[in-house]
Amino acid sequence: MCQTAFVPPFTTVAAYVPPGVGMLAVGILTEVFGPHGAAVPGFDFALCADRAGPVPTDCGVPLSLPHGLDRLATADLVVALPGAGFRTPPGPAVLDALRAAHERGAVVAAHCVGTFTLAAAGLLDGRRATTHWRFAELLAERHPRVTVESDALYIDEGSVVTGAGAAAGFDLCLHLLRREHGAALANAVARDVVLPSHRDGGQAQYLATPVPEDGRDERLAEVLGWAREHLHEPLPVTELARRALMSRRSFARRFTAATGTTPHAWLRNLRLSRAEELLETTDLTIEEIARRVGYGSAAVLREQFVRRRGVPPRSYRRAFANAPR
Repeated sequence: MCQTAFVPPFTTVAAYVPPGVGMLAVGILTEVFGPHGAAVPGFDFALCADRAGPVPTDCGVPLSLPHGLDRLATADLVVALPGAGFRTPPGPAVLDALRAAHERGAVVAAHCVGTFTLAAAGLLDGRRATTHWRFAELLAERHPRVTVESDALYIDEGSVVTGAGAAAGFDLCLHLLRREHGAALANAVARDVVLPSHRDGGQAQYLATPVPEDGRDERLAEVLGWAREHLHEPLPVTELARRALMSRRSFARRFTAATGTTPHAWLRNLRLSRAEELLETTDLTIEEIARRVGYGSAAVLREQFVRRRGVPPRSYRRAFANAPR
């Protein structure tokens, strides 16, 4: 996942719904952005088809949609949803509408095989992108100008964002909320839908080897919970391993197998996510925030924060001073 600078936060969201659309994808987007979903302030949200009317879905129950492609012309965020017929590109009107949305400055996103629609529109040429791991090779074969990363949960290329398959749509939506509306709102939505508030885009889509269910898994979960409550401490891997009653090497191996990331990366993301929330929701000094999230100085926090967000903590605080709480 690349680090991106700020763009104006989106308030209007329109999703293109292809024939055979996945109902899971519709549910994810509606849960986050819909009028009765989890989003605190609410968004101007619309589901759009090639033309208004019934659209078949992957579960056999049609959706009756009141909007055609015209709603894509005014949305700040345009999402191409995955559909069963993704191997055949949509018609020229759909592709033109997506290109026009991107050209006027909208953020364009897709996850799972919805990524094929963005690729067909040429919006992924020269960019990195991801999709469901099962179809990553096919995407690369059909669109050689796209750099396909099959292991990523989502990839942020600024105005174009792509995500992996199935439930990774939640990760994509939460990332967009965090990027443009701040950590406080993203965390509130995550709590509402009972999901982790943030999973880094570079995490693996799936774990090749299932983690055995034994007492060590319970110990690992306890240690992670303890670490969340002690972010102000150094938290070296040796200490985490000791609390899990494992050797350092065994702990690191088991941690990666269970989470898809390393202990160092997990802690860094946790510290920075907490720093974002404190910047938005408190008047604490940067120095105090650095101390509370476990960085030795404001300078160290600033360095890590710029790597992740592209801006220093003070600029982030100014940008999200009026974020929903």
